Amino acid sequence: MLSRIAESLFWIGRYIERSDGTARILDVHLQLLLEDPWIEENLACRSLLSVMGSTIPDTDLTRADVLQLLAVDRTQPASIAYSLNAARENARRAREVISTELWEVLNTTRARMPRKVSSDKVHEFFGWVRERSALAVGIIESATSRDEAWSFFTLGRSIERADMTARLLATRSLTEASGPSWTTILRSVGAYEAYLRTYRGMPSARNAAEFLLLDRLFPRSILFSVTRAEQCMRDIEPRTDRVGVSDQALRLLGQIRSELEFRPIVEILDDLTRHMDNVQLATSAASEAIRQRYFPTNAAPSWVRENS
Repeated sequence: MLSRIAESLFWIGRYIERSDGTARILDVHLQLLLEDPWIEENLACRSLLSVMGSTIPDTDLTRADVLQLLAVDRTQPASIAYSLNAARENARRAREVISTELWEVLNTTRARMPRKVSSDKVHEFFGWVRERSALAVGIIESATSRDEAWSFFTLGRSIERADMTARLLATRSLTEASGPSWTTILRSVGAYEAYLRTYRGMPSARNAAEFLLLDRLFPRSILFSVTRAEQCMRDIEPRTDRVGVSDQALRLLGQIRSELEFRPIVEILDDLTRHMDNVQLATSAASEAIRQRYFPTNAAPSWVRENS
């Protein structure tokens, strides 16, 4: 597969997952700001923008400012609008390998992305983003051969999903006193019913965090996502190492998986923000290692004179 095609598929997966994850995080926290009059709005908005990796203006921030910056601003890399547009542009570059259905979904979603969302339509807008993301993923899962194209797409999705779940848990830890309940967090990622079937009881901080961090069967848990990313990399290029792991991205993903998998959940909860920062740093570094390994950009060709 051409490296430019592989890169586009990788980023289609990441951007679709990023738009979905951002919509879920904003839906929870903006609704909380609306319902709880005791929350310091400016501080909560700044914390949310910081966790989402967005630039923070110097002025006091409101719920409407966060919605503008992280939802509909087409120039803000952390926004939903930017992610949907980037997914469509990457699909255009990989048009010869993606299906017509996927192209039409991404093209239509980008065209229908609003430039402004009224305050009474916020929840409806986030639901629309989640539905369009699910539709794109469903098309790929149901109609794509399990070849390199699917592996690169799923690799991107898995890395981004681990990152977004870590950000969601980080926002919960930053607003411990007045933040969303663990029931709300679980519902926001579609995990509430799966959690109840697993733990058979109302969510506690320990059990809910453990489920979203370490459950091996739930697709949105960090452990599941990182493990899936590792498997995709092995499918793309089967390992031939006799000693250790030479691939930098695999090493980074394996390290963060082991750090979470073998550390007691109580220790993780004691410093949840730091551990979630480590997950985000690991996924970012793994993404960069994947870029350098499979699709280095702007690499000038070098010519070597043959020995006479």
